[in-house]
Amino acid sequence: MTCHDGGVVGSVTVRRQAKQPVWKRLGSRAARRLRALWPPRYSLAGLIGTVAFASVSFTPSLLPRGWLLQAAFTGITAAVGYGVGVALGRLVRTLAGTSPSAKARRVSWLLLALLGIPVLAWTLWLGQDWQRRLHLLMGMPPPDPYAWLPMLAVASAALLLIIAAFRLLRWLVRALTAKLTPRVRPRVARALAVAVVFVLVAALANGLLWRALVNASGDAFGTPDRPVSEDVSMPLAPQRSGSPASLLPWDSLGRHGKNFVTSAPTVARLSEFSGAPAQRPVRIYAGLNSAPDVATRAALAVRDLRRAGGFDRKVLVVAQASGSGTVDPAAVQALEYMYNGDTAVVSMQYSFLPSWFSFVTDRQRAQQTGKELFDEVHRAWAALPAERRPKLLVTGTSLGAFGIEAAFDDLADVRGRTDGVVLAGPPSAGPLHQFLVNHRDPGSPQWLPVYDSGRTVRFASTSRDLWAPEARWQWPRMVYLQHGSDPVVFWDPEIAVARPDWLVEPRAPDVSPHLTWLPLFTFWQLTADLPYAQDVPPGHGHNYRALFADTWAAVAPPPGWTAADTLRLRSVLETIER
Repeated sequence: MTCHDGGVVGSVTVRRQAKQPVWKRLGSRAARRLRALWPPRYSLAGLIGTVAFASVSFTPSLLPRGWLLQAAFTGITAAVGYGVGVALGRLVRTLAGTSPSAKARRVSWLLLALLGIPVLAWTLWLGQDWQRRLHLLMGMPPPDPYAWLPMLAVASAALLLIIAAFRLLRWLVRALTAKLTPRVRPRVARALAVAVVFVLVAALANGLLWRALVNASGDAFGTPDRPVSEDVSMPLAPQRSGSPASLLPWDSLGRHGKNFVTSAPTVARLSEFSGAPAQRPVRIYAGLNSAPDVATRAALAVRDLRRAGGFDRKVLVVAQASGSGTVDPAAVQALEYMYNGDTAVVSMQYSFLPSWFSFVTDRQRAQQTGKELFDEVHRAWAALPAERRPKLLVTGTSLGAFGIEAAFDDLADVRGRTDGVVLAGPPSAGPLHQFLVNHRDPGSPQWLPVYDSGRTVRFASTSRDLWAPEARWQWPRMVYLQHGSDPVVFWDPEIAVARPDWLVEPRAPDVSPHLTWLPLFTFWQLTADLPYAQDVPPGHGHNYRALFADTWAAVAPPPGWTAADTLRLRSVLETIER
């Protein structure tokens, strides 16, 4: 009788469980949950999406990828494919109102194994060949032919970790929903659970992001626990910011500011290059801690420029820094060698983030800084008698090029208020750059446009491009340096939904012929290229060091400058470390 009495048996079981220690009860409960989770079950539709997305991830982008970068890119892309496949599978089942039979599922799994594995192997082999060709296009050694082994291992681990993380979030949502359901309606309970998990994930992500940004700021700003290099010490020469005579204290310059004011060529090196006595170049830099706001920093920088005698030099350069505060060393040293040190360069920090990250998140600050600094310098310069004014030049690289454009309304304004401009690797979102490219002469490609037959402004990817247009190049001159393989130049959200002209027109010589536009995916490829855009040889990607000698020689040559001088300057700039 007792054996058939569920209530008695249940009560006996409860009493036995109650006698067990708490840790045993918790342990058995955890074991049951682990048995339910392991081995993990994967969605057929999700794995189809994984195979499709992973296969596409091996297609080439603008820049070559090392095996580790390819592994991260493939792992993330495949995880997105799994999520898309799961979502589409659920949508199909919902619309059909039924689930496939057991036989249909078995056949589908068999087809996935028979077709998916060969497709992955084939695209992986193609990807290896595409990467080898792209490396050779940019003058880089070909990748290790066996690098696909660790690449696949890391990509698979990344894929599984991402799926596991999202399953953990799903479990949290379900657990919270179960806890809330007795108190509120099921739909409300699920909505609340999703909101709580979202807030927790956002808080964790923000915390991790903040820590990363703090580390980045320490690296860029040079906080006490992240000192600058041991060979960088406070300058004593009054021509430098941070010196005892400067209005800008050494500790306020930040890491990149300290490097900038101490890295100018020495008088001895300048004299050796020119064969004549040289002057010590003036270098002025205002860091984020130099003043509380952009306008005050700009005014203070100009005051320090005046104190250092910057307005008495032959050449005065407004050099817009990149997002992290770096001034392209080749861009300014080229002029310092050309003018034998009779130069002054002024710059200002506005962020501690890398240019690509600042451009995506806070590009307005770069524009505000560029306008404030140039306007402040131009006011002081314009107040001088015309015969005493130095040659006023402007330069900027990457986000610096984008920011300094904001100082000018149009091309006429550029030519009316400067004596020459060189902008390297400009993001496509710059208003002036965008206007010139969109109104380029018929027949000229987007990656190397010609505007108004090259009469006032020219675009160059090599030194030969500076003189390609047949029209007479008028003074003052402006140059945009942009490589066809630079993702910074061509990164544009519109690429997510529309094929860009640079993939329709004849391509740049260092762009893979196998690069194919795909909705959303090509934009994701270019985004993944951004952090590594400079990790390529000069003449490719976002590395413009090899072009500054020829470009400044075309835009602002000193009297008596020759082609032989340009060749010697090229050799000097090749030795500069970024």
